[in-house]
Amino acid sequence: MRRSAATVLVDQLRCFGIDTAFGVPGESYLDVLDAMGDASMRFVACRQEGGAAMMAEAWGKLTGSPGVCFVTRGPGATNASAGVHVARQDSSPMLLFIGDVARGHRGRESFQEVDFETMFAPLAKWVVRIDDGERVPEVLARAWTCACSGRPGPVVISLPEDMLKAPCAAGTLPLPEIAHSAPDADALDRLARLLAAATKPFVLAGGPGWSATASEGLQRFAERWGLPVGVSFRRQDVFDNHHPCYAGHVGIGIDPALAERIRTADLLLVVGARLDEITTGSYRLIEAPRPRQPLIHLHPDPAELGRIHQPVLAIVADVASCSAALDRLQPPPQHAPGAAADEAHRAWQRFLQPRDVPGEVPLAAMVQALAGWLGEKGIVCNGAGNFAIWLHRHYAWRRPHTQLAPISGSMGYGVPAAIAAALCHPGRRIACWCGDGSFLMHGQELATAVAHRLPIVFIVIDNAQYGTIRMHQERRFPGRPFGTRLHSPDFVALARAYGAEAERVASVLAFERTLARAAHAEGPVLIHVEIDARRLTPELRLDDDAP
Repeated sequence: MRRSAATVLVDQLRCFGIDTAFGVPGESYLDVLDAMGDASMRFVACRQEGGAAMMAEAWGKLTGSPGVCFVTRGPGATNASAGVHVARQDSSPMLLFIGDVARGHRGRESFQEVDFETMFAPLAKWVVRIDDGERVPEVLARAWTCACSGRPGPVVISLPEDMLKAPCAAGTLPLPEIAHSAPDADALDRLARLLAAATKPFVLAGGPGWSATASEGLQRFAERWGLPVGVSFRRQDVFDNHHPCYAGHVGIGIDPALAERIRTADLLLVVGARLDEITTGSYRLIEAPRPRQPLIHLHPDPAELGRIHQPVLAIVADVASCSAALDRLQPPPQHAPGAAADEAHRAWQRFLQPRDVPGEVPLAAMVQALAGWLGEKGIVCNGAGNFAIWLHRHYAWRRPHTQLAPISGSMGYGVPAAIAAALCHPGRRIACWCGDGSFLMHGQELATAVAHRLPIVFIVIDNAQYGTIRMHQERRFPGRPFGTRLHSPDFVALARAYGAEAERVASVLAFERTLARAAHAEGPVLIHVEIDARRLTPELRLDDDAP
């Protein structure tokens, strides 16, 4: 039976288990939209392609399967590139489909024409154009495998609009089998010997692919060996923060005691994490190319091992296999776990405690109130900015897939991520902790949340400036801020105009009361929190007035 290539594409996605796609409609892929309607596939129409792509990226983070986004050529694709960059740096599986110019018009600088293979080459794992409708299932199967294998990431697929209309006889393919990598016995034996010989070992966990099973396996391994465990930048949900071996967040605003513990470790065991600039303290906490600490690095992508930091033992293995193997690894009979894990955990508990300044808005206490309201299964999302430091420091995560935050440092991520989370997990509590600058980068997607009646709580921390950049200005050009002050709308009035509920609060009690009411809301609720522009981080406050 001959179908249009667009119908083949949608049927293949449905065969892979995809029932939701995000995007902004475009005339270049009308045939796909029509086929989605026939296939009862949910298409979440967004207000800007960057937000749609970030929703797809967040979906991939939550599910482990590629999030799917459709955009049109030219400006649609360039807008969506922000989400592709997040997916690449955050190692999230994602498929971005771009409606493209007709095959016969290529190379003439046709309407909105872009060379996508050149444009997306540095951002995506693979960029491909489908010129023959008969090859749609083949290309989609390869794209799925590429997006999910090794270090997951985004794949970009351009679809000439005339190809989508053409009839073809292609069938559908089953869901591809993804290859897994695991540590071999010799590598594990060497790892055990190195670990047994160390007196101050430290474990750093992170990266993609964590599940409750993988997290619990690593926890049992750490308990048995008495190991302190830290988590890499914005991967705080991969290890139960209340576990007695948890040592803290190795990211922005790191506890100085934790940094010293890593700096003086005599063995560093890294499980799943990519040793990026933030986690390594600009390559000074964990030095490149040869760290002071002997490094054992387990990662699913062989290209990551030794790329920057030279390990004494490199093991190609995905997180699930790593965790299962470590869970079976027994310490030698004479091994007696020391007090290091307990000491590290107690230091983290001290660092966790709120240190709000009397007379100022108690952000730290609000974060802990939010954690209590969300519960262990609730999901908290954030974009980039100094406002997130309070969240990273004072929120305690208990299980995987409850933190959605951009390792790429992309502003505007929190709002679309929260929408994806609410659509993916209806019935669970979802919150977005964002700054005034970050919120307004994709705040128009509040209309999407209202349209779908998603009960998300958006907390806007408003200091009327780009606080992170102001902080860097103060360090490099003290007393000379320029270009960082913002004039924002009335966020409460703005949210109500979209059709959301909204309140302005300044105390923990008012914050808790608004959260209690939000639990019964039938749609989104925005909470506006104004803070002093001089309060740049939990530790840093300017003495002079903000200009």
